[in-house]
Amino acid sequence: MTVSKRLFDLLFAALLAPSVLLILAVLIPWLWATQGPPLFYGSERMHSVKRRFTLWKLRSMTVVDTDSGVSGGHKAARVTRAGQVLRRKRLDELPQLLNILRGDISLVGPRPPLPEYVERFPDIYAQVLRSRPGVTGLATLVFAAHEERMLARAQSEDETDSIYVRLCVPRKARIDLIYQRRRTVKLDLWLVLLTIARVFGLSRAGRLPRDWQGLLRR
Repeated sequence: MTVSKRLFDLLFAALLAPSVLLILAVLIPWLWATQGPPLFYGSERMHSVKRRFTLWKLRSMTVVDTDSGVSGGHKAARVTRAGQVLRRKRLDELPQLLNILRGDISLVGPRPPLPEYVERFPDIYAQVLRSRPGVTGLATLVFAAHEERMLARAQSEDETDSIYVRLCVPRKARIDLIYQRRRTVKLDLWLVLLTIARVFGLSRAGRLPRDWQGLLRR
């Protein structure tokens, strides 16, 4: 990570911290009352092909003894009512401000992958994870909604895994590598502003150029 990118992360984290803490101060008592503890969920992710870390989220699903793989239609019944609200506006990801401050992730970059997929596709992720993983990014803005729709149709863990491996991993990697080649502080700022616009439902302000929208169909 370059010095300029780290300074960008710390500056934005400092600017966002008061708002994030205020929102969490409202959400945490509400989650305690509606779905009870645990309030947070720690997911093991990859910082690089060899280094793991815990990515923190607000819990949005019922607790099970074992869990693996990405979320698909087979996990839909586990999403709580409060979790649906959190996921719709990506509020479940607010605790990742701590991950940014720790240097586990950046504000902008490829989404940090699960260890099982890095182990299965080491060559792909050796390239993708040359960029520090992020909370949002080009692939998130271009492809995440399409990925969610595809995975929602899967009715078993095996089907979810098959769709993710065949259709999602290579497409997201291609977009992440485009970001890697074009990355600048100006681009990072633009992607952050687009993400904020989408969170607040400003669809026109959060619209990507057509040539980037077309990336998901390639």
